[in-house]
Amino acid sequence: MNADETPATALAAQVTNKDPAVGLRAVFELRRLLEELERLHVDNARDEGWSWQNIATALRVSRQTVHEKHAGRRKVTGKEN
Repeated sequence: MNADETPATALAAQVTNKDPAVGLRAVFELRRLLEELERLHVDNARDEGWSWQNIATALRVSRQTVHEKHAGRRKVTGKEN
């Protein structure tokens, strides 16, 4: 990665690489980044008073899916009543 290249730009270049080892590693990193972003934005939404249904609708999943995935984690961190 050069000085002008962001991590996202570097990752985008790796995703299109013909070497399967490079491409698959990039897919793994994208998956990890996506999970981090989802956690961040679900936490932001809950902190702003969004319901589990509102979050599920925005993510285009069921309320049960988003609740099962995030509610337990939020209870452990003390963010959920």
